[in-house]
Amino acid sequence: MLYSLSILMSFILGPCLGLSLAFADEQASTSPAHAAHAIEQAKFATVGILQSDAMPANDPAYDAPVKIRGSGIHLGEGVILTARHAVERSEGGKLVVPEVIHVLTDDLRELPATRQGANAYLDVAVYKLQGDESDWPNSSVRFAELDVTYGDDVFTVGYPMGRGPALSYGKVGNPNTFLPTVQSRLVQVDLSACRGNSGGGLLNGEGQLVGLVHAIIQTETSPAERGCSRFGFALPGMLVKRVVKAVLADKAPGFSVLGIHLETIKEGNRWVLGVAKATGPSRHAGFRKGDILIAIDELEITTPAQLKNYLIERTEPGQTVVLRVERGENQLTITVQLGKS
Repeated sequence: MLYSLSILMSFILGPCLGLSLAFADEQASTSPAHAAHAIEQAKFATVGILQSDAMPANDPAYDAPVKIRGSGIHLGEGVILTARHAVERSEGGKLVVPEVIHVLTDDLRELPATRQGANAYLDVAVYKLQGDESDWPNSSVRFAELDVTYGDDVFTVGYPMGRGPALSYGKVGNPNTFLPTVQSRLVQVDLSACRGNSGGGLLNGEGQLVGLVHAIIQTETSPAERGCSRFGFALPGMLVKRVVKAVLADKAPGFSVLGIHLETIKEGNRWVLGVAKATGPSRHAGFRKGDILIAIDELEITTPAQLKNYLIERTEPGQTVVLRVERGENQLTITVQLGKS
């Protein structure tokens, strides 16, 4: 069975704009009663990202009166968080992040929002609602203090296939996985998601933001079939929060660069991480091809993903880190000042 990566984007809103519950009865029964208010508030905080005026031609589906291409969520004070790819549009053969988008609130108000910033590294875009504040969503969400882990209960609110807002419940599968669409780790979640869920919030049982819906893996289907899956991926909330914080402070969010390219090699009866290439900061610090990486700041490193996570989530550009390596028969430490992506 073949699978393809599908960015979660849609464009059509059908005649029914009311709440649609996109989960099975048995999933609904597992929702804690104390979370009902949090779920309702998350619904009110969710917005649809409206399609721009440039519509595809000769598509009868676009006869729908309102067209939604993605989802977003209100963080408070008019700040809308969404996925960068959910707002991008083609201009002159290039994908650009528009200065102004329009969103649809839960009570069917259409509001303009101006770009505050966007980040391709993490597929995040931040906008600020305009107009009368009394028209803004009367609910907002906040980021969770803790990261998710295996088996955690989560839910998302969004506009799958442009319809909703729809709720979907599930569990965290692997909180530490990667796809080629972004540079950071992703949280793999087992819940129903479709094109159009992009940019919607992934929330815990308390209604706190633990991620931003990014992509699905779906079975190859005919062009006439629409893409949905129970195998989705979200950007980790703690990383999204970092980008949002930088954007709202009018700063360019930066991530650390070490410059080590690793390969897994067999040494005797064990597999180790060898340096295949050293560039930038690591080359200047004295790394050599063939060095065996053991630890960074006394944290043992056993996979390239573990090193990547540490650099992205626990360091800042310009910070100094100490790496322990094996070179031949000797162990040594190398101090590196990290660069910026």
